[in-house]
Amino acid sequence: QVQLLESGGGSVQAGGSLRLSCAASGDTFSRQCMGWFRQAPGAERKWVGGLETNSGITYYTDSVKGRFTISQDNAKNTVSLQMNNLKPEDTAMYYCAAGSLCNSYNYWGQGTQVTVSS
Repeated sequence: QVQLLESGGGSVQAGGSLRLSCAASGDTFSRQCMGWFRQAPGAERKWVGGLETNSGITYYTDSVKGRFTISQDNAKNTVSLQMNNLKPEDTAMYYCAAGSLCNSYNYWGQGTQVTVSS
């Protein structure tokens, strides 16, 4: 079992920054990949990016490349999503996810809201 707890959401104006954190606990094998997803109202949940915890390799969807950065703090069992130059279209509920593979996420956090105003 893996438990995930997101924090750090909020409201910001376009061009601003926010940092989301995901505190993870539980089975380390099941969280060899940590990902971030987002879901806007009325839309499906979409993948934002992922991090392979053993190698540190990160992946991002095209729309956030160069603006978002995923990092990990192994001592704190935390994965963060640094979001810079935020745009109104980044407004969504953001979810942290964990899985043994980066194409298969089995555990989800409760989500944290990010709102970007123009």
